[in-house]
Amino acid sequence: MSTRILSITLLLLFACSLSTANNKRHPTRRFPPPCCVTLSTANISSDVTGDTYRQPPAKRPCVDAIILNTQHGPVCVNPNSEWVQKITANMTKL
Repeated sequence: MSTRILSITLLLLFACSLSTANNKRHPTRRFPPPCCVTLSTANISSDVTGDTYRQPPAKRPCVDAIILNTQHGPVCVNPNSEWVQKITANMTKL
């Protein structure tokens, strides 16, 4: 009987140590900030809403992009496009 209790206790301790070790590798499981991995090539200036835009850092797998809010949701566009530069000149960067 005591061997059975000892075995169960050791098994539980082992399981707890595995779960604790796993948490140390990933202490904060936060989601990365939104970024762009592809860019829209269309001129969507007529669909843009609001007066703000975001430009997240271009760290892999993210590409250099500007995120504009549109009637259909956020869209990633090329910051070097002429129409993007014109529209963002009058907007606030977040």
